[in-house]
Amino acid sequence: MTTTNTTHKTKKLHITTSTWVFVVAIIFLASTMRTPLTGVGPVISSIREGLGISNVLAGFLTTIPLLAFAVVSPFAPSISRRVGMEKTLFYSIILLTIGIILRSLGTTSLLIFGTVLIGVAISFGNVLVSSFFKLKYPLHIGLLTGIYTVSMNISAAVAVGISNPIAKNTSWGWQGALGVSVILTLITLIVWLPVLRGDKVDLNTLSNNTANTPEIKIWKKPLAWAIAISMGFQSLLFYCSISWLPEILVSQGYSADKAGWLTSVMQMSQIPMTFLIPIIAEKLRSQRPIVYMFSILYVIGFAGLFLELTDFTVLWMICIGLAGGASFGSIMMLFTLRTKTAYEAAQISGFAQSIGYLLAAAGPVLFGFLHDATGSWNSPNILFIVSALILFITAFISAKNRYL
Repeated sequence: MTTTNTTHKTKKLHITTSTWVFVVAIIFLASTMRTPLTGVGPVISSIREGLGISNVLAGFLTTIPLLAFAVVSPFAPSISRRVGMEKTLFYSIILLTIGIILRSLGTTSLLIFGTVLIGVAISFGNVLVSSFFKLKYPLHIGLLTGIYTVSMNISAAVAVGISNPIAKNTSWGWQGALGVSVILTLITLIVWLPVLRGDKVDLNTLSNNTANTPEIKIWKKPLAWAIAISMGFQSLLFYCSISWLPEILVSQGYSADKAGWLTSVMQMSQIPMTFLIPIIAEKLRSQRPIVYMFSILYVIGFAGLFLELTDFTVLWMICIGLAGGASFGSIMMLFTLRTKTAYEAAQISGFAQSIGYLLAAAGPVLFGFLHDATGSWNSPNILFIVSALILFITAFISAKNRYL
């Protein structure tokens, strides 16, 4: 992307064969970013029984990837800058494939090691996709982000639905349930090959391709911290909701099956927002109207749970889901909207996700501790509301139209 002609080609999303190939490659890449994670929860008990491991270690399987995200994310931009964006993402899918296979071989040590590799591999996709879009199609970041996040959420929801049936109803057991996502990574490697052979993007260039991107000290920027904390509390709310909402609903009188279905309603409610919000956010000078919207929805949903207004639980789940999709979509867009160059976008993405996933990893443990310490879900429910209010403050600061 060093010539004027190449620059011009990246400015518009021309509907060509190469464009369709790129979109398909992005859809499959997105499908690998969450399915290896969301498929674990429904088969945790089978893994625990099959390997004879403790509840602590079994629960740690969902925390390891988050810790890997926190550790690896800051290094992803510099690695991509040296290796190349397309190759870095391709190699990360190879690493992800290896991690999925090792995790599914049926021993405790390989289960843990494979999970670590999965977390490391996914970190690169998490961090680099926003800057990839900013370089490849800078006028269509919102649309591509919407396609990417919807694909990620749909595949994640499917993984939740099929994981336990595979473990219970086939001879593959929990190993097969964990290993089935390797099908998606192998397809992704195949569809990514044309991307490797096509026009390359370069993180060393500015958005106008005229000079090298200066290195900025991201941790010294107040705006970077506001975005990072926003990412953190958005992630905390998501992972705590996935982890504990079923238990909270059971405590309010729902059966385990019904509680699981209601949690699925919450997940599915995110999907329209994850598509629409990036497109809308890109068109707004300030994203504060979106911040108002998802903050109000969060408070309504969590307040309804806290007050145990069980006649309207479906409504509370929809509110939380819509808020989660809107907050995730808007914060993902901040990585590109608050930066001038693709490398800055990668930097803030790596920084924000490092801080964010540290918070997210601590969240479910803290919620569980509060429940054990108080003997009720009141304190965790209050913490949901407090977290949503902190998210409002930091996202409100981040949503102002300015640059790092």
